[in-house]
Amino acid sequence: MEIRILGGRNSVIDQYLAELRDIHIQKDPLRFRENLQRLGELFGYEISKTLSYEEKEVVTPLGVARVPMLVNQPVLATILRAGLPMHNGLLRVFDQAENTFISAYRKYTEDGGFDIEFEYMASPLLDDKVVILSDPMLASGMSMEISYHALLTKGKPSHIHLVSIISSQQGVDYVAEKIQDPDVTLWLGAVDPGMTPKSYIVPGLGDAGDLAYGAKIDSKKKVPVS
Repeated sequence: MEIRILGGRNSVIDQYLAELRDIHIQKDPLRFRENLQRLGELFGYEISKTLSYEEKEVVTPLGVARVPMLVNQPVLATILRAGLPMHNGLLRVFDQAENTFISAYRKYTEDGGFDIEFEYMASPLLDDKVVILSDPMLASGMSMEISYHALLTKGKPSHIHLVSIISSQQGVDYVAEKIQDPDVTLWLGAVDPGMTPKSYIVPGLGDAGDLAYGAKIDSKKKVPVS
């Protein structure tokens, strides 16, 4: 598996990463979602350089231009719910792509640990297609691994691009160990050194889903019914 890190190269990617992390800018959910989408677009542009093209004729008002164009659009997959803004950014780049949505979440155990619960996936067939699987945070790496294997139940893609904006080093090591496939590329914005006991990335940015869409109800708490 190849690993590519796009941050830390003095590009606008670092500006958007800084704004995502900033505790003051995070108070604006619209800005937070917009930055996730912008980064999705930038990752999409970089991934587009690896895809297959063929030259086609395009008729202009004054003649004919020969232009390299994508042979096939990739399939865009994301993990709900935090992945949606980034997915929208990728979809702005690959605007005719098929889409896959995966429902997976952390189910915390009494000892303070957690398991990843996979519930549902809506997907086209993936045989011989390029797939881009995005999730903004790669913490433990378990969600990405489970989602990767879920994709393989829909066929054998020609290549899978795994995309995360911020990762822990532990998550990178985990995914590299569990997904030893030369037809997989892991794209990252930044790799942070640590995680909290609850597997939140440090320094990270917090809970991307909550920052984008609002805090969720603790599943352990009973909700009164009126």
